[in-house]
Amino acid sequence: MPDTAEFAVMPPPVLLLGQTLSFAASPFETPIESAVRHLTHGGVLIRDGKIAAVGDGAELRAAHPEAQVVDYRDQLICAGFVDAHVHYPQTGIIASWGKRLIDWLNSYTFPEEMRFKDRAYADEIAKTYLDLTARHGVTTMASYGTIHPESVEAFFSEAQRRGQRVVAGKTCMDRNAPEGLRDTPQSAYDDSKALIERWHGVERISYAITPRFSPTSTPEQLEALGALWAAHPDCLMQTHLSEQTDEIAWVRELFPEARDYLDTYEQFGLLGARGLYGHAIHLEPREKDRLREVGAGLIHCPTSNTFIGSGLFDLKGLMAQGQKIGLASDTGGGSSFSMLRTMATAYEVAQLRHHPLHAAELMWLATQGSAQTLHMADQIGNLAAGMEADLVVLNLASTPEIAQRSARAEDLWEALFPTIMMGDDRAIAATWIGGRLT
Repeated sequence: MPDTAEFAVMPPPVLLLGQTLSFAASPFETPIESAVRHLTHGGVLIRDGKIAAVGDGAELRAAHPEAQVVDYRDQLICAGFVDAHVHYPQTGIIASWGKRLIDWLNSYTFPEEMRFKDRAYADEIAKTYLDLTARHGVTTMASYGTIHPESVEAFFSEAQRRGQRVVAGKTCMDRNAPEGLRDTPQSAYDDSKALIERWHGVERISYAITPRFSPTSTPEQLEALGALWAAHPDCLMQTHLSEQTDEIAWVRELFPEARDYLDTYEQFGLLGARGLYGHAIHLEPREKDRLREVGAGLIHCPTSNTFIGSGLFDLKGLMAQGQKIGLASDTGGGSSFSMLRTMATAYEVAQLRHHPLHAAELMWLATQGSAQTLHMADQIGNLAAGMEADLVVLNLASTPEIAQRSARAEDLWEALFPTIMMGDDRAIAATWIGGRLT
C-alpha cells in the first residue's frame, strides 16, 4: 500500500502585499540608497515558515495564484524586531521608580526574581512577556532567567509552543545577592549544562551561558562558567559590562588584580565572538580594542541607560571603530517593551553625542544589527528568500499625530521617522512569527 504521507495536502503559501523594507548591507557602512531596498508595491511570499520570495507584489501574485493573499496596502512590511538583551523575569516590575543600579537591583529586581522558583509563576510571566512583546513586533529576544532552572524551562517551553526563535540562560550568582538568589560554582555549572543538553538547538531555541555580572560571581564561578563555554562553544554567553561608574569602581575593589572590567571576564575565558556584553558605556581603550579584536557583541540599551541614569552609549564612535552592536530594551531596567521606543531613545542619545542617526540606521540596528550580535543574521532580521518568516507590519499612520506628519512625507524615511519617534503598539499592524500571524 502506498504511504499515506504521499497524499498529504501541503498548505498553500501566504503572500503578504504592502510596502517592503529590506537590507542589502549595513547603512552604517554603505550609502543608504545602496544598503536599503524599498518597494512601494512589494510582496513577501511565505511557505513552510520561511520566506520563499521577496519582490514586486503584482509579479508574485501572478506567479503564485494558489497563494493566500493578505493585503496590507500601504503599510510597511519589514523583519521582526530583535531585542538583544532583556530580563523577562522583570516584566512585573518594569517602570519602577528609578535609583542607581545596585539600589534598583536590591529594591525591585532581587525580590521579584525570588518568585521564579515557583514554576507556575514563571510560566505565567513567560506567557505575559511573550504576549506583550509580540504586540510590539518583537519576534526574537535574548533573555536572562533567574538562578532557578525553572525560569528557563518556563521561558523555553512557552517559546517552543509558539514556534518562536529565542535565546535565554539561567542567571548565575554566588555572592552579593540575597541568600535565595545565590547558587554555587558547581550548581551554576551543573544546572546550566543540564539546560544546554535539554534545550540548546531544539527547534528555534538557543542557550546563552549567563553570569549576571562580575560583582555577583566569585572568581571560582566565573572560572566554572568559562570552562562550560569552552566545552560548548556554539552557545552564546551574555553578561553586563561597564554600565555605571560606581559599578566599575565596585568591580575594581572586588578584582584588584584585573586590568579593567572586561579583564574580569577575559581572564576566566568569558571573552569571545559569541559573547554579548550589555550596556558597555564606560569602556577603556584596551577594552574597546579587545572587544573589536574578538568580534564580540556590544548591546546598546538606551531606554535603560537613561532611565537608571547610567550614561550615554557612544554608538557612532564604537561603530566607526568596527564594533559589532545590537539594540535592546533591557526589560525591565528599560522602561518600555517597544523597540520603536528603544530606537527613539537611541536617536535621542546619539543627538546628545552630536551624531544624529538616520531612520535606516535605527531600523537596521533593531533587526539586522541585533541579529548579527546573536549570530543569527542568516536566519532572522531581514526580508530575503530563505530567511525565517518573522515579520512585523508597521502602520505609518497609527495615530492622528503620526498620520498628519507622515501625510507630508516626500519619501519613505520621512514617512517612517514619525512612527519611530512617536509610535507604540498601535503602530504594529501585525506580527508574524515562523510564518504564522500571532
